Amino acid sequence: MANSSSVWGIEIGQSALKALRCSIVDGEIVADAFDYIEYPKILSQPEAVPEELIADALLQLLERNDGLNEKVCISVPGQSGLAKFFKPPPVEVKKIADLVRYEARQQIPFDLNDVVWDYQMMPGSMVEEGYALESEVGLFAMKRDQAYRQLAPFDRANVEVDVVQLAPVALYNMVAYDRMNERLESEMFDADNPPPSSVLLSIGTDSSDLIVTNGFRIWQRSMPIGGNHFTRQLTKDLKMTFAKAEHLKRNAREAVDPKLIFQTMRPVFNDLVTEVQRSIGFFRSIHKKAEISELLITGNTVKMPGLAAYLGKNLGFEVHVLDRFNRLGGDDVLSIPTFRDNATTFAVCYGLCLQGLGVSQMDASLIPQEIKTARMIRAKKPWTIAALAALLIGMTGNYFFVQSNWRKTHPDKWSRSFTAVSTATAAASEHREKDKTLDAKLTYLNKVGEEIAGDRESRLTWMEVIDAINQLIPRFETPDGKPLKNHVDRKDFYITQFDTKFYEDLKTDWYTELLASRFKNEMTDWYTVKGKPLPAEPLETLYPGPEGKGWVIELRGYHYYNSEDRIGERGSDHVRKYFTNAFFEGEIQLPDPRDPAKKITFTPQQFGFSYPLMLNVVEPVKVKVENPDFDPDLVKSGVAAGMRGMAAQSGQDKDPAKQQYLEVPRHDFVFQLVWQPNLFSERVKVLEEEAAAAAEAAEAEKAAQAAADDSVAMN
Repeated sequence: MANSSSVWGIEIGQSALKALRCSIVDGEIVADAFDYIEYPKILSQPEAVPEELIADALLQLLERNDGLNEKVCISVPGQSGLAKFFKPPPVEVKKIADLVRYEARQQIPFDLNDVVWDYQMMPGSMVEEGYALESEVGLFAMKRDQAYRQLAPFDRANVEVDVVQLAPVALYNMVAYDRMNERLESEMFDADNPPPSSVLLSIGTDSSDLIVTNGFRIWQRSMPIGGNHFTRQLTKDLKMTFAKAEHLKRNAREAVDPKLIFQTMRPVFNDLVTEVQRSIGFFRSIHKKAEISELLITGNTVKMPGLAAYLGKNLGFEVHVLDRFNRLGGDDVLSIPTFRDNATTFAVCYGLCLQGLGVSQMDASLIPQEIKTARMIRAKKPWTIAALAALLIGMTGNYFFVQSNWRKTHPDKWSRSFTAVSTATAAASEHREKDKTLDAKLTYLNKVGEEIAGDRESRLTWMEVIDAINQLIPRFETPDGKPLKNHVDRKDFYITQFDTKFYEDLKTDWYTELLASRFKNEMTDWYTVKGKPLPAEPLETLYPGPEGKGWVIELRGYHYYNSEDRIGERGSDHVRKYFTNAFFEGEIQLPDPRDPAKKITFTPQQFGFSYPLMLNVVEPVKVKVENPDFDPDLVKSGVAAGMRGMAAQSGQDKDPAKQQYLEVPRHDFVFQLVWQPNLFSERVKVLEEEAAAAAEAAEAEKAAQAAADDSVAMN
């Protein structure tokens, strides 16, 4: 039998390490080895040390499987990366790469040098005579430091990883090959009449991935809910240890009171159904013609009694548990009880093996390019050294047999040459010494110049911060330039206190779990007040917290714009609408040190401001303020004239000119934001780079438009 090289697909989960080895035997995918290594503790438990637990599991895997000498493909969680899909205009296939690079700059919220990314045209794309007419391109990315963190356990174990793939994409590869192969091989994709879609729900330990696919197109989303949420619910409501709650969850039907267990977990069941319904609803809103035919569920959590039936009943779909694979052979492995008991967790590993064997629909990989280059050089190094050695031997032989003979037969000619070489060598040595001295002097002068210029910029930094905050605080013009007499009509903000504090690690020391939750709620309220739709991505992904060191600036102040008639615009909402918005979308104009008459405009983010946050949410309280219409002379004249009526005696005279104080509602707020210092020269450099990138993007868009025009002209 013809047997190809084997491939390992490895998934490092939160509760266990899963590994599956597959090969192609007579055109069939065959599983010939597997391993399921459960950690002593779940990685997300407070007392767990993930690095040690993963290292021990990998060591067991290596010991049981002779060191993993085959090709290795690993997965990373869906929330660790980015997957975007877009439809390019009709264009030549060779220009797709330029369009994707332009799209990457628009879709990836980081500098492309800081991310590992790859792309691929989706199956069913229509290509005719070198032109991509009806096509869709998948763009996949992950931050470079995150990629190296995922590879670190394998590097420490001396395991060379060949493919890094997002778990949702690996799941798509599995479904496309195992359940939709006939459709992909025999049908042409018609965007106006797409085939039925399947929903694949992979329920993990702490999060879940939801993929909607018809084989030709993919839509995926990560959801912050998983099997651990059921365990934590039991721990919280039944007052038991995490280990006991986990055991009860897995063996609910054998519990003393199964009904109590299921009732306790019902809120989590409802949360899971709500998240799935919301995701499917959003998918249907952007894919109007899509029809969903079934729900496939995978992950060890699906073994929980009643989960599949509950999902089917509340979602209205036919539910199938992925506990067996239609096109995977190898009964020697598939019949083993350990594999059968945990088959629902091997879907990702199966998809990774398919990619490693070259039979998957998606073959993009997030291995950093520098690692690929280093491996290519290492592979070619022996041949390069051998070629250089042969060349060196040949040149040495040529010198020995030819040049030595020439020297012996013409000593007069060689003596003049030796003299010239000695003279040139002495002159060269003298020039080198002189150049070395001058170079050292130039280095010293450059260093002194940098120190002088740098100190000058640093001295201006705090003055710029105060100026920037002063510019961002909203101001409201009045017709006569004076404050409005009625306090509740004044939109102005009055700042009473300005404090700063430095943190070596903002994310650890300032952006605590409580503060992160507060920021998420405040951002949701800000989007609502501004009338903006919430982003499709979770706010935790868009705002993971500030990295590194920096300052936290705190402003305390108040405003009087708190009339009870202004529902949705008073109190905290007034702060969000104007104050918070200024630190997101305002402008800062600073003089250019190179030309003080000229001003340069920066955004708050370019200046280094981020994470603006109103800490407190309180109702306005009534306070006494000076009455701008109070006339003391009128009061005195009234008293002198004997106007001492009952109203004056009782203090109930309502004449505005006679009331020294008024009671008005005042809203006090505490506002914080992060400032990570950068010099003026650094900001200007960023502006120049963004301008260059925008110009390049405009050129790419112009080229794409020209290509589209050419395509229309050809048709």
